[in-house]
Amino acid sequence: MKSEKLTTDILIIGGGTSGCYGALTIAESFPDVKVLICEKANIKRSGCLAAGVNALNAYITEGRKPQDYVDYARKDADGIVRGDLLLTMSELLNEVTERLEKLGLVILKDENGKYVTRGNRNLKINGENIKPILADAVNALPNVTVMNRVNITDFSVSDNVIKGAFGFGIDSGIFYTIEAKAVIVATGGAAGLYKPNNPGFSRHKMWYPPFNTGAGYAMGIKSGAEMTTLEMRFIALRCKDTIAPTGTLAQGVGAKQVNSLGEVYETKYGLTTSQRVYGTVMENIEGRGPCYLRTEGITPEQDESLLKAYLNMAPSQTIKWIESGKMPSQQNVEIEGTEPYIVGGHTAGGYWVDTNRQTTITGLYAAGDVSGGCPQKYVTGALAEGKIAALAAAEYISGRTVPEITESETAVYLSEAEKYLSGPKPRFTYEQLEEAMQTVMDSYAGGIKTNYRFNEKQLTLADEKILMLMKLSDDLHAESFHELMFIYELRERLIVCRSLIAHLKARKETRWHSFAENLDYPDRDDKNFSCYVNSKLVDGEIKIIKRELVGEGQIYEHNDRQH
Repeated sequence: MKSEKLTTDILIIGGGTSGCYGALTIAESFPDVKVLICEKANIKRSGCLAAGVNALNAYITEGRKPQDYVDYARKDADGIVRGDLLLTMSELLNEVTERLEKLGLVILKDENGKYVTRGNRNLKINGENIKPILADAVNALPNVTVMNRVNITDFSVSDNVIKGAFGFGIDSGIFYTIEAKAVIVATGGAAGLYKPNNPGFSRHKMWYPPFNTGAGYAMGIKSGAEMTTLEMRFIALRCKDTIAPTGTLAQGVGAKQVNSLGEVYETKYGLTTSQRVYGTVMENIEGRGPCYLRTEGITPEQDESLLKAYLNMAPSQTIKWIESGKMPSQQNVEIEGTEPYIVGGHTAGGYWVDTNRQTTITGLYAAGDVSGGCPQKYVTGALAEGKIAALAAAEYISGRTVPEITESETAVYLSEAEKYLSGPKPRFTYEQLEEAMQTVMDSYAGGIKTNYRFNEKQLTLADEKILMLMKLSDDLHAESFHELMFIYELRERLIVCRSLIAHLKARKETRWHSFAENLDYPDRDDKNFSCYVNSKLVDGEIKIIKRELVGEGQIYEHNDRQH
């Protein structure tokens, strides 16, 4: 591989929602600061907004205040959140929304010129071009360089201070050493850890982007960063087979969850995100399935509205209605849970950060789905965190020089990449190992197969098998740089799997049904477990750290105080 060294003030890894907004923020407030964005796809259609979105799910509507949003998110997560992160995010939700509108996003308005709300916290938008709008704004910035099709694989960290990162061009094959005064990681969460609803050719039809592999988590874990609340997995309640969103049905037309007997069961189990999934699982286990969202009897206007809404974000659901010859008003929509994901934008899993989004590695900041402690971010929350992390990173680098990454350190990571390209072909492929990993997680770490349930013995087996797969992955061979990216993605997922298993094992209670359903500890335990379950990789072993809950109104800076 050819090798090249690049230097910048701030490196942003991931050109999705947070990454783009972070770059916009730095350009506006610190125009002399050089920013480099590395994106493994292309920022025009990358990240969670690649295909568009039809609502902004986090907004402070008229008559409400930021603290209301904090209270809602805290209740949904059963108290295990970071109030400081939620509040600083919530205070920016409306500001970033208005900025998006100025950039060209169409937000629907009523006859009085006010935003059309959907529920207490949502706005309706025409968001099919939301990502190109952000990308065009970033590409126009004079102090920002965007490198598309560059896969960042590892951080460079010395004495717990970030120096930059390593990666390679998927098209060019150039190995990059990137020196930076600060790094913002905004790579999104982790999909593909578990066996998905739809196997084989259709396995990409899932709730979360299949190209979000947990890369940012894995790089941080390997470098000794502290992670938090990975055990609060996210399982989405979706339309069966199409894996289309259900919120549009529940909020848009007021569809209730009903079982095959027509009984409304959502009130029986509770209305938090995890309880909605849990109720559906239990109704099926107890023989009252299939479960549905009740749309029968809605108006022709509502039928038309749903067909259009799903065309914008999940066309397969609209096609399914048309193919069946029955509109939503004529048939209820069957629902199911997806496989589990790790995603800090919906639940609280991710990096352990201070109030300014700095991780436990000095100079490394996290924003969006990769940042922990702050659930229910959605699009606008990711933008808000991109701004918070960007401002903090820009202030951090003031007066600092670009750190040097030695040739000997580069040689370690370069030789690792070249080994996959030049080594002999093994008897197995990265695809086969990935399927094996998903089978292990599905069977032993609470996947769809076990109705999301697990026990300690199963988790121990899962860890043993994941370790075996990690060892086998060392012998993989890549025919191209594109295949090399797939090998690194598999490795990232395996690293995240190990940390996730350790977190599931450490929380010896069941606080979030389905999200963390521990059969050895089926009851909630507030006395011992109202704490954050954190972890850190130390000498190859995952060390669990339990930290006290951060109090209301507190500003948090990293310290060693444990629970």
